[in-house]
Amino acid sequence: MSIRTVIERGPKGKRAVAFAIDWPGWSRGAKTPDAAIQTLEAYGERYRTVTRLAGLEAEFDAAGALDVVEDCVGVGSTDFWGISFAASSFEQGPMPPDAFERNLALLEAAWGFFDDVAARVSPGMRPGPRGGGRDRDEIVRHTFGTEAGQFARKVGVLTPSDAIVAPERLRAHRQQFLAALRDYNAEGRKAGRSWTVPFLLRHTAFHTLDHAWEMEDKNLSAP
Repeated sequence: MSIRTVIERGPKGKRAVAFAIDWPGWSRGAKTPDAAIQTLEAYGERYRTVTRLAGLEAEFDAAGALDVVEDCVGVGSTDFWGISFAASSFEQGPMPPDAFERNLALLEAAWGFFDDVAARVSPGMRPGPRGGGRDRDEIVRHTFGTEAGQFARKVGVLTPSDAIVAPERLRAHRQQFLAALRDYNAEGRKAGRSWTVPFLLRHTAFHTLDHAWEMEDKNLSAP
């Protein structure tokens, strides 16, 4: 067994991304494809926590090594951000229900992990190059604001940005988002004008984990 891995290169060759197609959220960018693969591999232990929350740790541990199954060119944002902004050839149509539910479980686990990190890190964050020196609450607001204001709207879920202040409203948003993803996948519909539903799911999980790991890295209460 192996972990199906996709390389996405920026059109100008400035950055590249490596992501595991069957493990949504496990994605890393770097200046070169080789560096992106190395970084992705290095984050495997951190991603294992998410698989544990999803009840898929045993499957993850048995999955084997990274295996590049596609090498493609992304869009301008791939070069600028070092983030995947294009659906791979494996994400063009609706997914089988069982496989889609598995990926939804990983998205839910990413949300749970994010909430746990936000609850245990310091309110202030160690200075760094990302986010203009945002503190924890600003990172949380940005992460949810992007999800509610951009990602969820692609499948018709309209959640006010202040929903994050009430746990029950946040839970309702997530359940509505999951239900909409299921419906769009079952109907074979596009998410918004051009995104596919599998890519939307993967990108949402990535954005959630990327900022969860950022908070861990900038946590002032950690060594």
